[in-house]
Amino acid sequence: MGGTSSEAGAGSATARLQQLFEGRRLTPTQRRIAHSMVRRAGEVPFLSSVELAELAGVSQPSVTRFAVALGFDGYPALRKHLREVAPAEGPGAGPAQEVSYNEYQQAVLGEIENLRHLAEILADPTPVERAGQLLASSRVLPVLGLRAASSQARGFAYFAAKVHPDVRLLDEGGSMLADRIDAARRAGADVLLCFALPRHPKEVVEALAYAREQGMTVVTVADSAFAPVARHSDLLIPAAVGTGLAFDTACAPMLLGRVLLEAMCDGIPEAQARLEEFDVRATARGLFVE
Repeated sequence: MGGTSSEAGAGSATARLQQLFEGRRLTPTQRRIAHSMVRRAGEVPFLSSVELAELAGVSQPSVTRFAVALGFDGYPALRKHLREVAPAEGPGAGPAQEVSYNEYQQAVLGEIENLRHLAEILADPTPVERAGQLLASSRVLPVLGLRAASSQARGFAYFAAKVHPDVRLLDEGGSMLADRIDAARRAGADVLLCFALPRHPKEVVEALAYAREQGMTVVTVADSAFAPVARHSDLLIPAAVGTGLAFDTACAPMLLGRVLLEAMCDGIPEAQARLEEFDVRATARGLFVE
C-alpha cells in the first residue's frame, strides 16, 4: 500500500531539511536544533524562532546563530526559504509514490553514501599502500586520536599491537602529550598515525606540528582533505563522517582504519605468524568463549 499524500509530503519535507544540513559543520547545539527540525519537518516553516528554540530546548539566540551557520541572514530568511520549498507535490505532480525515510533511516543511508565515497577513493590504492608501508616500517608506532577520534585510535592500536612490535596509543591530551611524542621518537618512531575527526581539538593540530618538527612523518585519517590537520600531514586520506544525528557517526573512518591495518600487515612479513601465535596463546589461556 502506498502512503497518503500527507505522509509523502512529510517525507519530502524531511528530505529537503536533510539536504539543507548535508555537509554542514554544526555545533552540538546546532545539531540539536537540526534534529528537532527533522522530527517536526512539516511544522518548522511556520514556527517562530522562539517556538523553535522551545522545541529544541535551546535559547532563541542559538536559533539565530544556527540560521546564520546555514548561510542565511537570520532566522526569518531561513523560515522564508523553508516556506518557499514547503509545498509538497500534489497528486499527479510527481512520481506516483515517494519513499519516505525517518531520521534514523536517513542517518543510515547517509553513512552508506559515505562508504560508497570511500570505495571510490580506494579505487586508487596507492595512498593506502604507501601509508601501510610507512606504518610497517616505523620501529615504534604512535597512534594519536583525541576526543571524538579517541575510539578510532584505540581500535586501530588494539589490533595493530597484534602484529606490530611497539604500538603506543596517544588518546589523552594535556602537557604530557609532547613528552610522549618525544619518548616515541627517541625509541625509534619515524611515523605518527593520527585520527582526526570533528570537532577538531586544537591540541591535535599542535601535536602534529610538533611531531613534524621532530622529523616524524604524519599519516592522517580525517573527515575531509580540507580539515585543519591537513597542513600538518604528510599523507592524508579522507573518510567522511555522518552528520544526520545529534552526534557524528564515523563508520567510514573506522573502516578506513581497518583498511590501513590490512595495508600495514602487508608490509610486515611476520604479521601472519604473529597472529597465529596470538591465537595459540589465546586458546591456551581460554581467553574467548568458543
